[in-house]
Amino acid sequence: MSFFPGKDPKAGDAYACEAIAHVVVPRTVDLGDGFTVRRALPSARSRMVGPFIFFDHFGPAEFRAGNGLDVRPHPHIGLATVTYLFDGEIMHRDSLGTAASIRPGEVNWMTAGRGIVHSERTGPEKRAAGGPIHGLQMWVGLPAAKEEMEPGFAHHGTAEFPMIKDDGKFVRVVVGSLYGEHSPVPTVHETIFANVALRAGAKLPLDADHEERAVYVVDGTIDISGDKFEPGRLLVFKPGDKITIMGKGAGDSVCDSYGQTHEIGNLWVAGPGLFPTEGASNPTYTIFAVSQRGAEQLVSKWGTVAG
Repeated sequence: MSFFPGKDPKAGDAYACEAIAHVVVPRTVDLGDGFTVRRALPSARSRMVGPFIFFDHFGPAEFRAGNGLDVRPHPHIGLATVTYLFDGEIMHRDSLGTAASIRPGEVNWMTAGRGIVHSERTGPEKRAAGGPIHGLQMWVGLPAAKEEMEPGFAHHGTAEFPMIKDDGKFVRVVVGSLYGEHSPVPTVHETIFANVALRAGAKLPLDADHEERAVYVVDGTIDISGDKFEPGRLLVFKPGDKITIMGKGAGDSVCDSYGQTHEIGNLWVAGPGLFPTEGASNPTYTIFAVSQRGAEQLVSKWGTVAG
């Protein structure tokens, strides 16, 4: 038999928690100057979770003075984008005439619908000084009946989101309803997006009411039934099982909405299950990738982005 460089399985390689369907290790791209983007969805193991079809984790990184984010004007159609920051600042502009900065703990929800063009850049003052950048951006599929809805943009400040503080866990309900609290962000379908921070030993229960659930570890370490998961892992769960997540500490310092600093792990929690599509047994989504020429045609159709 020829030599095979792979390692033999070791005892304990199987997850103790049978509720874990699979663990996604994101693909990582270095865009230069130490700025990396990790894409957890879609992946070979999981194309989507609930309506979340793209999941990108960018940073943490530190831009040098004179450098910054430069995502040039580009089109979207048939979906919504969600941006959530842990650190830094991004200026959003779009063909609706929107010009809005997003800062840590805030949310930009942009509904593309029948078509929108937007850009995301570091503002002039922040670019001149340099500074950190760290956050998440997600694409959310729209139900087939809503794919051609009017485009829109909504910005929500940190103070708008309910915060649950109990026994070492801090849960900001960003989208949807969780643990009796409700986000102010309007959506066209039922879903959940929460930012969770856990002290070492604190426990977060996830009930079995939703068919599709996932947790992404942003920083720190978590424990599920004795299995430990470090940052940069998307855990996708099987339906029907209750799950308890325990914080293991050794996380970076992150702030809750009250400005208090804790040594805690940081999680993104998403769900629930797929929403129905009229006339089909499974939901469908229309995602468009366009060439530069096609993008220019769509910009001329939907409008330009100032700046």
